[in-house]
Amino acid sequence: MRILVPGATGMVGGHLVEQALARGHEVVAIARNPAKLIIEHPRLTKSPGDILDAASVEPLLEGVDAVVSTVGIGTSKQPTTLYSEGTRNLLAGMGKHGVERIVVISSEVAEHWAHQGLFKLWVVLPLLQKFIGATYDDMRRMDVVLWESDAQWTAIRSPRIRSARAKGQYRLDTDKPLPRGWSIAAPDMATALLDIAERDDLGRTHVYIAN
Repeated sequence: MRILVPGATGMVGGHLVEQALARGHEVVAIARNPAKLIIEHPRLTKSPGDILDAASVEPLLEGVDAVVSTVGIGTSKQPTTLYSEGTRNLLAGMGKHGVERIVVISSEVAEHWAHQGLFKLWVVLPLLQKFIGATYDDMRRMDVVLWESDAQWTAIRSPRIRSARAKGQYRLDTDKPLPRGWSIAAPDMATALLDIAERDDLGRTHVYIAN
């Protein structure tokens, strides 16, 4: 499989590129500064690109089988369109090149809170929304962009992603947040993204993962 990886130099992206190559996939890694990706491999193509610039991304989708996006802005308080407009640009390019599969990272905070436990519902999620709500607002706009597309998308309702060593396993639920699903290590998130991209039964749905 030939995979396009936006955000390839980020905390999750680097792990994803490395793991995808280890599985035998071809990878097109895009980032504003792809030189920061120190991995070298004959099946790896590094390309400069910004998903907010549709013209820079569209040509890179030729011959791609799936998009696995690891872009993110962390805990920024500033309004953003990275998730919604960036995903819209990816989907537009995918449509031109016949690419159907895309996997993206969202957040539990961006989901309807009625599905959450009481502690998260009354304490954790309101605090996160208050202090870094701009990110989650744009993830909600991304949800709309995905639903309005014809793509076979999967969006991960992620807990906190930690820069930590892999635990080598993760939990997944297609219906509801996971009990005690507070966080996931970045390498395990990369594994989950790849696993989900390789599956054909999770199209047009949100899933929950955690260590």
